[in-house]
Amino acid sequence: MITIDLESATPLFKQLIVQIKLAIDKSLLAPGDALPSIRQLASDLDVNAKTVAKAYRLLERDRILESKGAKGSFVRTDALDHLAFDIQQWLISELISDIDKYRLAGATDSEIRNTFSQVISKLGN
Repeated sequence: MITIDLESATPLFKQLIVQIKLAIDKSLLAPGDALPSIRQLASDLDVNAKTVAKAYRLLERDRILESKGAKGSFVRTDALDHLAFDIQQWLISELISDIDKYRLAGATDSEIRNTFSQVISKLGN
């Protein structure tokens, strides 16, 4: 049920996320259903297990899947409520709002960019 296009410009992990969300949306995967193990899906799709792990991890972050340790990953009971959430769009919206505030305060784009880089670097440590 999950397919990927190795020729696509879309990263494999994003293709997996879209495919899993689509399967849930079309009721091919129901709340509580188990997904294949990371190794199994990676083997079935002939991709690196890290790719599948990344997709599963991001779907957990977005409250679509839940990990039950050694039992595996499962569709959350409230997954349908979270399918439309797009963290990229949310981040863009939040950053636009913040940047508008900084500009109104008189900060230049260069100052905003440099400060943002400094803060990101400090938080990464």
